[in-house]
Amino acid sequence: MATIRIPTPLRKYTQGKEEVQIAGATVQAVIEALEHSHPGIRERILDEHGKVRRFVNVFVGDEDIRFLENLQTPVAERDEISIIPAIAGG
Repeated sequence: MATIRIPTPLRKYTQGKEEVQIAGATVQAVIEALEHSHPGIRERILDEHGKVRRFVNVFVGDEDIRFLENLQTPVAERDEISIIPAIAGG
């Protein structure tokens, strides 16, 4: 199973856990499984069209999925997936 790193604002959906273990062959499958285990989290990651929200970044290892195969990016058994909300300010 892949390790999913959960950012602080989304930990209320994972009962405060910083990391969860989720199986899935692609990032999309992992997010769907994450939603099944932790209802409500998907809508914080994906928009109403099923795309990664504009101000959310998802990484498999050190690679942004937007520069890979987006939600169809393959996920290996021991991959680490990081969900990182963008921070704006000035």
